[in-house]
Amino acid sequence: MLWAMAALPVGLLILGFPIFVVLLSASAVALLLYINVPLALLHQMMLGAIDSFSLMAVPFFLFAGELMGRGGISSRIINWVLSLIGGVRGSLGLTTVGTCTVFGAISGSGPATVAAVGRLMYKPLRENGYDSRFTAGLLVTSGGIATLIPPSVALILYGAAAEQAINLLFIAGLLPGLVLAFAMAVYVYAAAARKGLGRTKGFHWQEFLRASRDGGWALMTPVIILGGIYSGIFSPTESAGVAAVYAIIVTTCIYRSVDLKTLLSIAADSVYLTAQVFIIVAAAGVYSWILTVSGIPAMLAATFNSLQVEPWLGLLIINFFLLIVGALIDPASAILVLTPLLVPIANHFGIDLIHFGVIMAVNIQIGLFTPPFGVNIFVAQAMFGIPLKDIYRGIVPFFFVNIFVLMLVTYWPDLSMVLVRLLG
Repeated sequence: MLWAMAALPVGLLILGFPIFVVLLSASAVALLLYINVPLALLHQMMLGAIDSFSLMAVPFFLFAGELMGRGGISSRIINWVLSLIGGVRGSLGLTTVGTCTVFGAISGSGPATVAAVGRLMYKPLRENGYDSRFTAGLLVTSGGIATLIPPSVALILYGAAAEQAINLLFIAGLLPGLVLAFAMAVYVYAAAARKGLGRTKGFHWQEFLRASRDGGWALMTPVIILGGIYSGIFSPTESAGVAAVYAIIVTTCIYRSVDLKTLLSIAADSVYLTAQVFIIVAAAGVYSWILTVSGIPAMLAATFNSLQVEPWLGLLIINFFLLIVGALIDPASAILVLTPLLVPIANHFGIDLIHFGVIMAVNIQIGLFTPPFGVNIFVAQAMFGIPLKDIYRGIVPFFFVNIFVLMLVTYWPDLSMVLVRLLG
């Protein structure tokens, strides 16, 4: 059975088949040859995998992020951040990191953040002395912050797969997300000082107040989403619906940057994105169920037990494995397929599953900009036309910054769990 669940998927991936086809093909072969159950179970398991209240948050957050991104919200966030830190060395680079963090708290999607912020920041960065390599590396890696900062789609998928409370995962991801943004900002500041990059115009109260007034409605989005969740006013799924309605009101009625035709186009695009995610969820649900009933997760946990691996070494091995997988397949597939395999191992080492979810999210967001198949890389390459070799070289220093934060999150559990204990 191992060839059907491991060798066959690897072969199909090498041949270029879509991930949902890979998972369904392996599942169908396993059901036909090794598991004596009716084939009708296949589509029943697929429907069961997406029949989850928590997963309803995904389409709403995707829609809200798309609407905010195409409705001029990102430009207002950029102006606000720049008005706040304009006098600091490397202010445009720092503004990019800050904007990706704020926009990530709206969209929950790394590629969407790269697209929304990148189309506005790439040209100003280049005009202010940032070379194409550094600019591409900055935009590609800063977009990954959205995968960790709530409302992260990756954390929603992990919560559904591991049966963990999504509101606790959001709380646990907040501080590590801010630490990652701070670490990125420190490197940008140091690089700007080394390269002699100048400042933009300094802080002025009038400009800051004007930018705050202009972008106030946009900046309230993460406050409403996260404040409502953390205060217990509504659940993460309900907050997604609130975010979608709020995004419609702000972009169509207040800023009037989106008309009815554009709104329907964005809704159609969001449906397409949701279908892409959910077909992977459905296929991964069947694949994960077959893995579970075949005893593979328990076997892996027993293998770690027999090797008497220390928890710190086990976590290092898991991180290394996740970094490799994250560079090869998309985040949704990686989380949905690997969570059932890794959760028993995490339990074996006594790792809190909320903390483990944040560890997975950090690994997955690094995978978004790790060659050869990092999604953020291809988004940036398509938008800016930068040669891939330049993007790869620009990513390298930011990659090591992210690895540092990954080690911090992995071996300092309180970074993730302190707010959970205070607010959970």
